[in-house]
Amino acid sequence: MATEQATQTASAAHGFRRKMVGKVIRDKMNKTVVVECVSAHKDALYGKYVRTRARYKAHDETNQYRIGDQVEIQEHSPISREKRFIVTRLIKKFVQE
Repeated sequence: MATEQATQTASAAHGFRRKMVGKVIRDKMNKTVVVECVSAHKDALYGKYVRTRARYKAHDETNQYRIGDQVEIQEHSPISREKRFIVTRLIKKFVQE
């Protein structure tokens, strides 16, 4: 219970950090993966759904994530010029048939 309370206060100290789910599309850099997050929103005029994609560079300390893996990324203080996210967990491993 004490650790649960400590994690809540630690997250509160850092404020709100976005969490997104995406797919690893590039893993050739050292300790970095490129994650593509796809979202859909309804167009106000025509009523059809429009997909948008955003690509983020995320920190992967152990180089364990590969192309095709579905991961969760979270906002972080700047790690390098373009990296502002870290990979928090693996959601689904890519299995090649």
